[in-house]
Amino acid sequence: GEINLPPRQNGSSIMPGKINPVIPEVISQISFDIIGNDLTITMAAEAGQLELNAFEPILFHNLFTSLAMLTNGVETFTKNCICGITANENRCLDLLNKSTALATALCPYIGYDNATALVKEALRTGVEIKTLVEHSGLIDKKQLSLIFPQQFREIS
Repeated sequence: GEINLPPRQNGSSIMPGKINPVIPEVISQISFDIIGNDLTITMAAEAGQLELNAFEPILFHNLFTSLAMLTNGVETFTKNCICGITANENRCLDLLNKSTALATALCPYIGYDNATALVKEALRTGVEIKTLVEHSGLIDKKQLSLIFPQQFREIS
């Protein structure tokens, strides 16, 4: 993936080195519980008659329980997951270099139709846009280096 989650427990016994996303899974479980509480709150509110609602105790219990779970979940998620996420720079660079979106930067220099043709060729052949434009002769290398600077293509 494009990001690396911090390891919080041993991974799979059949896939050594796998990082299980246990903290994001906790957030999903909290969400499921809160959705259930929301249904209870809705039903308790609907069951009230006029200004009297005999079901307020369960309504408020589930409301405050949900708020507490959400608060604790966000704190746990931030501390044990978000703060430890790192970018998989090599994977991101690989995806960027293979992206046909880079052709957008070429449009002012080679025109929309030529950029579209390069995108189609890249999708058909799997060759990177930069390589195709270099071999096309549509733009000189100096201009190309200004459009796709070195630091944009490689990790320093």
